[in-house]
Amino acid sequence: MGNRVVLFDGKNLDGFYTVRENTPAEWEVKDGVATVTRGDIVSKYEYGDARIHVEFKIPYMPEKTGQDKGNSGVFVHGCYEIQVLDSWGNEPKDDECGAIYNIFAPRVNASLEPEKWQTYDIMIRAAKLNGDGSIKEPAIITVLQNDVVIHNNVILPRNNPGGVTNYVVERGPLLLQDHRCPVSFRNIWIEPLD
Repeated sequence: MGNRVVLFDGKNLDGFYTVRENTPAEWEVKDGVATVTRGDIVSKYEYGDARIHVEFKIPYMPEKTGQDKGNSGVFVHGCYEIQVLDSWGNEPKDDECGAIYNIFAPRVNASLEPEKWQTYDIMIRAAKLNGDGSIKEPAIITVLQNDVVIHNNVILPRNNPGGVTNYVVERGPLLLQDHRCPVSFRNIWIEPLD
């Protein structure tokens, strides 16, 4: 794994910036963990085909429901959102944890209870674009949540709104979403495969 790019090793968020303001990332970093405080953060590193590893912990928010309960997102290439949400015990849906948001529900609900560390291992084959920016070959993604395959070689027909771009890209950053919930992250790295 000599070409692994570590985006967050628990020390600081120097590998990220706050996308909307293009300023240094300001999330709280404590005891090796980064916790959402203000603003989506985006990696300075951009990649094409890659394996991505992200660990996250959803807070216990019993007073909240639906999309207000531990919501965040991992945007691959800054344009495809893998939903983060407290979906413990829920039916798999296209807006629950592990979903490619509003496009595909996960095959199974692999979510753990809130306050437990969970993992996403994501393999992306980047889209290939024509000269005019139209999609020549769509991106293909495989996602494991907690070592369970929840998406297997899924063809991504479009991007998700709310990312870095409102269109599909061949190379892009990793965006971690601020959705007003104190979700925590650790051990984030990317292994380029192209």
